Amino acid sequence: MNLDSASLSILLPAFVVGLLVTATHVPLGMQVLARGIVFIDLAVAQIAGVGVILADFIGWEPQGLAVQVAALSAALAGAFLLTWTERRWPDLQEAIIGVVFVLASSIGLLLLAKNVHGGEHLKELLLGQILWVNSDRLPMQALIAAIILAAWFGFGARLGRIGFYALFACAVTASVQLVGLYLVFATLVIPALATCYDKSGRRHLKSYLVGVTGYAAGLAVSAATDLPTGAMIVCALALTGGAVAWFGRRGRA
Repeated sequence: MNLDSASLSILLPAFVVGLLVTATHVPLGMQVLARGIVFIDLAVAQIAGVGVILADFIGWEPQGLAVQVAALSAALAGAFLLTWTERRWPDLQEAIIGVVFVLASSIGLLLLAKNVHGGEHLKELLLGQILWVNSDRLPMQALIAAIILAAWFGFGARLGRIGFYALFACAVTASVQLVGLYLVFATLVIPALATCYDKSGRRHLKSYLVGVTGYAAGLAVSAATDLPTGAMIVCALALTGGAVAWFGRRGRA
């Protein structure tokens, strides 16, 4: 697909999904960075992915409610486990998150080992299928995003450790099936990282700018070049985040 022939009915829903993911992941990503648990999103997203893979292994309908319940249940279980480990061994939390991620990845591979479409399912989990998102899912995703944002900006620190992990699990579960593991990580970390030294009071605005620009540029370049969309958006986010960080440091010099 190129920009001349790209259908608006494909690109527009994909961009809306990018906006929804950015809306929820930017503030959560800032908190993840502040807590020093950068790889928690990979672990929780991978656990949610195992829930989806397990549901498929059992034979449940791919887009059915049961699959969503399985994914969310798995993610919440992982989130509560990490809540407990953070309270019990806070100095080892990052290492524990890494072990959980590797373990969940290995379980997923074992479940897919005898699936003839295993490679395709794994690619979908990692890179997502943002271009082929069903427009009918957008209202529900928008509602989920609104609830997450209302909970975060309405309660914030009052959520506590358990509340944060639970909210994080819900956000990641909703997004990983749409955009894939790589984009979930990139959207959480890159905008927050690009603006981590910003003390101007406009950090949220700049972080959202990184996310929106990255998704828009990645979709446009992917459509023009026929290169994988998820990977292109990750690169666009990295370039945009790098530019914002560079100009921000120059402005402070």
